[in-house]
Amino acid sequence: GLYACNGILYNHESPRRGEQFVTKKIIQAVVRIKKGLQEKLVLGNLDMQRDWGYAKDYVEVMWLMLQQEKAEDYVIATGQLSSVRRFVEFAFKAVGISIEWSGEGLHEKGTDTASGRVLVEVSSEFYRPDEKIPLVGDASQAKATLQWSPKTSLNELITIMVKHEETLY
Repeated sequence: GLYACNGILYNHESPRRGEQFVTKKIIQAVVRIKKGLQEKLVLGNLDMQRDWGYAKDYVEVMWLMLQQEKAEDYVIATGQLSSVRRFVEFAFKAVGISIEWSGEGLHEKGTDTASGRVLVEVSSEFYRPDEKIPLVGDASQAKATLQWSPKTSLNELITIMVKHEETLY
């Protein structure tokens, strides 16, 4: 007689994300670089892809799950893959910097198109090999049953995170 449902939530990001996560590391570095407090951002494999959504959207769907008469389990995700490289590009764009990429793998670099400065480098310390299975979710059941779909695009999410981070400096 216990009402119990599960939500399998794919990556859900927000300004509250911990510093050990790559999304927060990127946002912090981009803001610090823009403010002249950091020279460059050092990452691992820029080709890694994730299904990143906004935590606020995911909290909304968790509430909707709990409002149903019958408890069911749901996958909660955006259904869209995006690379670390694209996340970095959006973050720099949010602070008015355009990045151009050169090289591959461990030799890839991201350069500010206006100044020519290298702002992104890849390090073997953080490099992971490509994953064989893309981590993208299928939230079709949540869409059909709960009439839910994410409201916030990845670009909007990154802008929210950048604006929040800028208030901390």
